[in-house]
This record gives sequence, C-alpha cells and structure tokens, in this order.
Amino acid sequence: MAIVHRGRIGRGPTGGRYKSARGKRLFERGSPATLTKIGKEKIVVIGTKGGNEKRKVLVAQTANVFDPKSKKFSKATVKIVTACPANRHFVRRNIIVKGAVIETDKGKARVTSRPGQDGVINAVLV
Repeated sequence: MAIVHRGRIGRGPTGGRYKSARGKRLFERGSPATLTKIGKEKIVVIGTKGGNEKRKVLVAQTANVFDPKSKKFSKATVKIVTACPANRHFVRRNIIVKGAVIETDKGKARVTSRPGQDGVINAVLV
C-alpha cells in the first residue's frame, strides 16, 4: 500500500463521501520517516518533481559544524545524540533530527539542517 500525503480526504465537512475522479499520482506519494542514525555513511537519492533529486541521509558519521566564534565550518565526527526536543526516545536510539544536540569531537552542537531532506548534517556549536 502506497503512502499518500496530498490526496483528498474521504469525507466532506457534513460527512458525505467524496467520489474520487482519479487514482493516486506519483507526485502525491509520501514515505516513512528517515530516522537518521550514527554509523558508516549511507545516503539514498530520490527523484522528485521537475527532474530534481532529494537526498536522504539514512546513516551518518560526520557533520559540518559551524563555530560562531571563529565564523568557520569544519567537519566533525558525530559520537552520540545527547538531547532531542522533538522526541525524547530519539536520544536513546541515537536518531539525528533538526534541533537535536549531538556530541562531536569539536564539542556539543545543535543540528540546524534536516538530514532526511537536505542530505547533509549541519550543526552549530553550543
């Protein structure tokens, strides 16, 4: 069964059923959450509308960390997830999402990118 995110709702505001004039379309497809983990790099490329590509990071080992003091980016190795306001269980499972605080070899950093959408992990030192 396909995951459809932008299809029409099955019933109207008064409870009457809608009769679909067409079936599902490829651009309406969705996907389960990526849930980026820590480990050897693994990136999946998915084709999107207009011939573009979306990169999903399934497993990552490094992050682009920005140092606000020196105003420079550097590559850092990700050790563990220390905090995650999105879901407290992501800390236990070491799942990286936007807003999560990760422990790197440069220090603690907050993730600013969406690894499941952007294809890269960007973070700012805390």
